[in-house]
Amino acid sequence: MSRRKFLRQSALLSSAVILRPALSWAGQKEFPVVRIPAAQRKFRSEAVEKAIAAVKSKSTNAELSWLFENCFPNTLDTTVEYKMKDGRPDTYVITGDIDAMWLRDSTAQVSPYLPLVKEDEQLRHLIAGVINHQVKCVLKDPYANAFYGDETKQGEWKSDLTDMKPGIHERKWEIDSLCYPIRLAYQYWKITGDASPFDATWKQSIELTLKTFKEQQRKDGPGPYHFQRTTSWATDGVPLGGYGYPVKPVGLICSVFRPSDDATIWPFLVPSNFFAVVSLRQAAEMVLAFHKDANLANACRTLATEVENALQKYAIVTHPQFGKVYAFEVNGFGSFNLMDDANVPSLLALPYLGAIKPNDPVYINTRKMILSSENPFFFSGKAGKGIGSPHTGLNKIWPISLVIQGLTSNNEAEIKQCLQTLQQCHAGKGFMHESFDKDDPAKFSRSWFAWANTIFGEFIWKVYKERPHLLK
Repeated sequence: MSRRKFLRQSALLSSAVILRPALSWAGQKEFPVVRIPAAQRKFRSEAVEKAIAAVKSKSTNAELSWLFENCFPNTLDTTVEYKMKDGRPDTYVITGDIDAMWLRDSTAQVSPYLPLVKEDEQLRHLIAGVINHQVKCVLKDPYANAFYGDETKQGEWKSDLTDMKPGIHERKWEIDSLCYPIRLAYQYWKITGDASPFDATWKQSIELTLKTFKEQQRKDGPGPYHFQRTTSWATDGVPLGGYGYPVKPVGLICSVFRPSDDATIWPFLVPSNFFAVVSLRQAAEMVLAFHKDANLANACRTLATEVENALQKYAIVTHPQFGKVYAFEVNGFGSFNLMDDANVPSLLALPYLGAIKPNDPVYINTRKMILSSENPFFFSGKAGKGIGSPHTGLNKIWPISLVIQGLTSNNEAEIKQCLQTLQQCHAGKGFMHESFDKDDPAKFSRSWFAWANTIFGEFIWKVYKERPHLLK
């Protein structure tokens, strides 16, 4: 059993203790102080504190305000190690209850702060440090998904049959692990105009990303990556010698694992291929702007177009009830998997990632399908309804999926419902969790999961900016 799964199972067993709000003399709910004390916080951002004060001043929903105050700064409060290294900012970001830095999680944890960096120079430096640290991770091993702060530390997965270098926590090949650093870099550049992180070393990481994506198109065979693990959890292992089930080389990129860190069934993971298209085009724009390298930019764009065309040809299937929809996974031979997972990239999150427009007809059909019982990992119960993940088993709804549903919706009733479910399903703890039982929020996994906390804060901040009446 992996450490993540062990922590999850332990949390489910020990999560019955609930901090219940008391009633004040005026009949208003009073909420316990659960945010880590100021003296123990890893990093303080004046801009984040001002954002918290702004939401609290305008919202009459005291519980949502309290949740925002706890969740939005959670990454900064508890998970970052920021320092100057070789004259450059360097930021190591753990996920929460696991002392390791996922390329995916670290981007998702700090990107919600980007709209605030213009008024907080130290916060900008901290995020630049994440970019710098991610570049080092990619260059260490583009096939790894999670890294230690100690670059000499040996990975805990001694039984893994794959090339485990020192400093690597886990080596599960996931397309999104190489997309997320580009996403953070691009958004940072567009907001700040600062090009200082994007030196020759950063360019090498883009070249290596392109090389890895091409290898995993598997036009010349399975490529250099394989992964096997001695485990009783089927989703932690990869069949057929660690390469996964065969694919037809049609231009799509193989992802042996999903962003849940679970093995794919069919290796062409559709949401991650959409994400790769966006990231490759962003990388092309950046290498032209910073390094005037037309050849590398053209190579990135060419691959993006090839993957995009293959998605249109192989990723769209016909559902008997919803019509043309995007499959979750395909193999190029005609096999496909209809579902969605709470982890991002997901089919639900495609507009959030900038991969397609919210009014795309196939996306609209897909959204209806995956937010219904036709998605085997959509769960509905007494506590709420939403998408879960094989990663946590059946009947567990993920707050991240509810946040993404709200972030990708223009329907105020739907956004309000997402807010209400999130407000009602934190089990009195004041933080978001990885998942909660569809009938009983007191049964949850991962009480310290910074990605869920920070993206919840991103959702509340967006509602505050665009639809503040929903916080009444």
